[in-house]
Amino acid sequence: MELRDIEIFLTLAEELHFGRTAQRLHVSPARVSQAIALQERRIGAALFDRSSRRVTLTPIGIQLRDSLAHGYHSIQHGLETARTAARGVAGTITVGTMGALAHEIADVTTRFRALNPQCEVQFREVRVSDPFGPLRSGEVDVAVLWLPVREPDLTVGPVVRTSPVYLMMSTDHPLARRDEVCLEDLAECVVPQSARPVPAYWEAALSPFHTPSGRPIPRGPEVATWQEVLAAVAAGSTVVPIQAEASRYYAWPGITYVPIRDAEPSQWTLIWRTAGETALIRALAEVVATC
Repeated sequence: MELRDIEIFLTLAEELHFGRTAQRLHVSPARVSQAIALQERRIGAALFDRSSRRVTLTPIGIQLRDSLAHGYHSIQHGLETARTAARGVAGTITVGTMGALAHEIADVTTRFRALNPQCEVQFREVRVSDPFGPLRSGEVDVAVLWLPVREPDLTVGPVVRTSPVYLMMSTDHPLARRDEVCLEDLAECVVPQSARPVPAYWEAALSPFHTPSGRPIPRGPEVATWQEVLAAVAAGSTVVPIQAEASRYYAWPGITYVPIRDAEPSQWTLIWRTAGETALIRALAEVVATC
């Protein structure tokens, strides 16, 4: 059985629809039908039951699917590994992340290591008060930052993950008793400000300066690190719009997280210095785009 015929069979076994299978594999429905008919003739039994309404696997089709799937995926992995080695991708890539995000993108880095066995991934913390500095200094090769990023010297790569936005606050705060809040509520709160200048457009994407109706959102204490953010919130002096990951990794006593129902989800994205793009960076971006 040809590798392409195996791919057609396994895809149809997953989709259970000839049209969707053809579209996914960029072939004609007739090509799918021919490949399945050929396999059924060779095996001597039907692999699919077809009706005008549905397509289902026969018992022999289920057995064949289970027998072929592992081997096919092993072959694909081996081919991809060989292609990567042929491109000469090797070395160490340093990824800048905030908070616990390195744990949240473990699926990406695990797959990257598997496809690029000659590569290593190491992490460096990027501070919210200096999101682009480590990229420009060369301390990190790529950073995972929230969008938008509109810096002329930086390239915006594929989105790594999308996160809902919560409001982090003291458990004594009046809003802490609610099941959810809205951006308009922030006019009655105080949010921290960066200890160092950051682009206003980037800060506002997560922590806006005005509510949807135009009311100003007061700025309060200056913070430079994530630990300073947590301390300010626990003290009750500020509230912080933050990505949902924080609620899972930073369940501090005295701090609670409430969803902001009308906040746009935050998109974490690979960012790198355009002039510093390397084969390693392109390989990581490729993995992110296909995960």
